[in-house]
Amino acid sequence: MEIQYWADIACPYCYMGITQLQRALKELKIADQTPLKFMSFQLDPTLPTTTDLSMAEYYAKTHQPTKQEAATQIQKIDQLAAEAAHRLIKYIESLNDQALLNKAVKRLYQLYFNDNESITDYEALTVAMNEIRLPVADVKKVLESNQYEDEVRKNERRTFMIGMPSAPLFVINNKYSITGAQPYEVFLEALKKVKNTTK
Repeated sequence: MEIQYWADIACPYCYMGITQLQRALKELKIADQTPLKFMSFQLDPTLPTTTDLSMAEYYAKTHQPTKQEAATQIQKIDQLAAEAAHRLIKYIESLNDQALLNKAVKRLYQLYFNDNESITDYEALTVAMNEIRLPVADVKKVLESNQYEDEVRKNERRTFMIGMPSAPLFVINNKYSITGAQPYEVFLEALKKVKNTTK
């Protein structure tokens, strides 16, 4: 089984979705043998890399709930994301180490949502990646260049080709898809069905 998933590090639903998917993979004891291919996707590539708005204020402005509702849904996040984190993920993918890739994606989500750090801040990204044992020099080399930008753009172009309905999008074996931050049970049942049909 192979799973491609389109997600934005700045998307709370993507964070919830990948967390629930990984939980279901572990429950079925297939996490170690199921490659997860991160496909870069930015919810709004036109956004500035920094803003004076808190995430709750930005969400309220763009989605029209009250500021309090937005704060409850996404908590307090101060910065908007840039493509730097996506390029880092592509670099880590090139190392062909699925466990390291999973750690990196998880750490980037934690950096943004739990630590309330900006993923446009190269220093914060470097420290976070060093925590998972990526050499500082390698991380800085990627961040201070345009390496892997083409790969990120290719992923984004593909979203238009497949008519991506919403983020996150999970595609299993290039055949079955799950959209949105579904509950754990939805991922579990879908994975069971795919596992049974591919025996």
